Parts: sequence; C-alpha cells; structure tokens
Amino acid sequence: MSEIFVIVEHRLGETRDITFEMLWKAGELAQKLSHTVTAIILGHDVSSLTENISDRADKIITFDDQRLKNFNADIHKEIIYALIEESKPALTLIGNTSWGMELAPCLSVKTNLPLATDCIDIIPKDTTFIAQRQMFNGKIFANVSFTEPKGCLLTIRAGVFSKDKIGDRKAEIIQKDFPVTDIPVKKSFIEFVEMAAGDVDITQAELLISVGRGIGEEENISLIKEFAEALGGVVSCSRPIVDKNWLPKYLQVGTSGKSVSPKVYIAVGISGAFQHMAGTSGAGVIIAVNKDPKAPIFRTADYGIVDDLHKIVPVLKDKVLEVKKG
Repeated sequence: MSEIFVIVEHRLGETRDITFEMLWKAGELAQKLSHTVTAIILGHDVSSLTENISDRADKIITFDDQRLKNFNADIHKEIIYALIEESKPALTLIGNTSWGMELAPCLSVKTNLPLATDCIDIIPKDTTFIAQRQMFNGKIFANVSFTEPKGCLLTIRAGVFSKDKIGDRKAEIIQKDFPVTDIPVKKSFIEFVEMAAGDVDITQAELLISVGRGIGEEENISLIKEFAEALGGVVSCSRPIVDKNWLPKYLQVGTSGKSVSPKVYIAVGISGAFQHMAGTSGAGVIIAVNKDPKAPIFRTADYGIVDDLHKIVPVLKDKVLEVKKG
C-alpha cells in the first residue's frame, strides 16, 4: 500500500483552504487506489493545525520547532526530502501558492522527481498519474503523464477541489524532531505583511453573481449589486469588466483572476470563454443568463435563461424579496 503526501499549508496559526482541498483530492484518490493519506505539518505550536485535519488523513507527521515558525523553503525542502526518501510516496501534493511555487521546484531538483505545476485535476492511470493543467491562458487543457512510476510532485491550483471531508479517517499522529544536522539557510524571515484583498474574498463566497460584458453599461452593475444583496450573495465579474475598470481586480473570476467554488454561481451577461469558466470548475450549480442561445456558457451551465438580463434580473430580484417577506 502506497502513500499520498499532502504538505499542509498554514499561515498565522490557521490552516489554509488549499490544504483542505488537497486532502479532499488525496482522499478521493486513496479510496480508488487503496492508498493512504499522509499529511505533513512543519511549524511551531501546531497542535491546533493537527486537530483541524485529524479526520482527513490516515497519518499526520509533525515537526514542531521554533525554527519552523515561519515558512522557509530551504528548511522545508530538506525535511520533506528526507521523508520522501524514507517513504517513497506515490504522489506529493503542494499548493500552487507563494509557498508552493518556491518549494516545489527546489524539492523536485533535490528528490529528482518529476513536477507538474498549477494542476486542476489528477487522474490515476495504471501505476502512475495523469496531471491535468491548462496552457495558453486556459485555451488548452493538457494531460501530463510521467514515464516512471517512482513518484511525482504536483502543485494544486486553489479553488478547484472541494474543501469537504471525504472518507472516515482517524489519523495516527507521529511527532518528529527537527533534524540535528545543520541545514544551510540562504534567507531569513523579516515580517509578514497582509496584502490588501479588498472588501470581500470571492473565493469564500457560497453564492456569487458574476457579471460580464453583456451588462452593456457600467451603470447597469448597480442592478446586479441589488440582485446580489437580495439573494445574500457576492458580486464577481469576468475580465472585460476589470479591463474597463468597472469593478476591481480582486472580484475577477478566471485564469487571470481567481478560482472560486461557491454552492451557486449565477453568470449574468457572460459568454463563457475558456479563460473564465476555468475559474468556476469548483462551483456546485451554475446558472446562466444570456440573450444569445449559442453562448458557450450554456454548454457548461446546469440551468440557463435565454433572454435579456434587464428583463430577467429585476423579476428574479422581486421574486426573492417577495419570498423573504413571506
């Protein structure tokens, strides 16, 4: 029985969502292949992090040391390398984040294992895996195969997998000591500066109402905002809206924006280009409103309304408010 490694990403004492998403996919693969899921936590005072995922992995290996309080790819690389050499996992999952984009390439060189980055799916095949990723700004979906089944490293795009728990697990906790041997460190942590993310985080929203170029004029966005407020949802958009400076970049969905996974995604005036829809792969239900019956989005949407959004949206908003009033 082989293992699937998941490198736990955390920040300021909180487990990042990408960790839960990777554990979900690892759990799905483990069920199909009769593998086990091993989560690896490097940090300081990590007991709460361990508790958060104890029902999502078969084994959790922790390194708890003051020297691991802040992420450092030089240190993480050496410790994870030793674990990979010892256990020979079939697959090692790392978030395609600022952490992962620094850690994964140097770990690939150190371990001499193949690496595929920014993956949106993992498909088991024979004794190895197919990594699905996008190319040319989302225009092409590429399946990347590995010639030797000795293990591989994959970085996973945030927002493409569910954060739910999969399977019934109770992890064995294994605590390991910080390696005695000196690890050469070429950089040191100075401070953490939180990037301004805007008023809302669309990656956390359960209901998104997204607007595209079909809205026509900037002043029509107020109609979508009123609709979103009535539903208790959050407004997002496609790239043309950001390019026109009608809405800020942090509300953009797509390959050049953010990947989202709401329970409901309502696309208003969005044609459904590859670049945009790639960011909605984690959505539960997609509802499209577009007056063009041939719009590509209707090939993806679960429900579609072919009509002018200026006729449909006010009616839907009024119905929602009517229901709320009882």
